[in-house]
Amino acid sequence: MKHRVRTRTLGRDSAHRLSMLRNMAKSLLRHRRITTTETRAKELSRFVEHLITLAKKAHQAGEPREALRYKREVFRHFQVATKRPKQKVRPERNLAEELFQQIAPGQQGRAGGYTRILRIGPRKGDGAPMALIEIIED
Repeated sequence: MKHRVRTRTLGRDSAHRLSMLRNMAKSLLRHRRITTTETRAKELSRFVEHLITLAKKAHQAGEPREALRYKREVFRHFQVATKRPKQKVRPERNLAEELFQQIAPGQQGRAGGYTRILRIGPRKGDGAPMALIEIIED
């Protein structure tokens, strides 16, 4: 039974799926729109909207301590995994700062729905339904 199943597995294990979503989120935040399959776009939309909501909360936070808590949670989503245990895990600082300084302030008047998914037809090779996902700019 599929009751209460929250995420789509996308045919991958959890580590691979999280890595793919992080990379796609970085591309979406960097370029503001990307082309992918419909299923991936729907799952990516959930992931990115959560990041933008956290960035908005950090922007609206009254105390610096509260803002820091939200910023740390966003940085945790941008971490790049390494195989060497002694090597430090470095987040994508530039993208996260762009999220805090450009994207989140532009979304202050919006109560969710920060991304738009447009269906663009089947992929030529295998007929997979494709979609364009973009960040809505006001």
